Amino acid sequence: MEQSSEPLGERLGYLLKHAYLRFAEESAAALEPYGIDGRELAVLAVLSAAYPLSQLEAAGRLGVDRTSMVAILDTLEAKGLVARRRSSEDRRKNIVELTDEGRDRLEKAERARDELERRFLAPLGEEGARSLTRALRALATAPEDAAPEA
Repeated sequence: MEQSSEPLGERLGYLLKHAYLRFAEESAAALEPYGIDGRELAVLAVLSAAYPLSQLEAAGRLGVDRTSMVAILDTLEAKGLVARRRSSEDRRKNIVELTDEGRDRLEKAERARDELERRFLAPLGEEGARSLTRALRALATAPEDAAPEA
């Protein structure tokens, strides 16, 4: 690894934080024309599943608590991007579905997100970008006690 002139330039936490901050800033700018943020885009993507999801199921897929999910859905509903209805099987459940406008906005915002990710990862080259994505997925999904044996 290349030595950095900054004392923190070799620390994983420092590098991840600053890469994330740069990505978050660029992501916000890329999604601004679509009137949504990254969390809202993630919710729209999850709700685009082949079958309708309840609020609770969508929250579970995203790892978001129920209260936060309700707030995000309230915002998306006010923007006309999702609609909620009572489940015909279980009246205690709210089913959430994308509206036509929500599907259209998701499609356009996903294209912008994809282009942003390509630009952001360009300095790594195609194989480097794939390797980084695989490595981050492994870290994000590894059990906490999955340390290699010495």
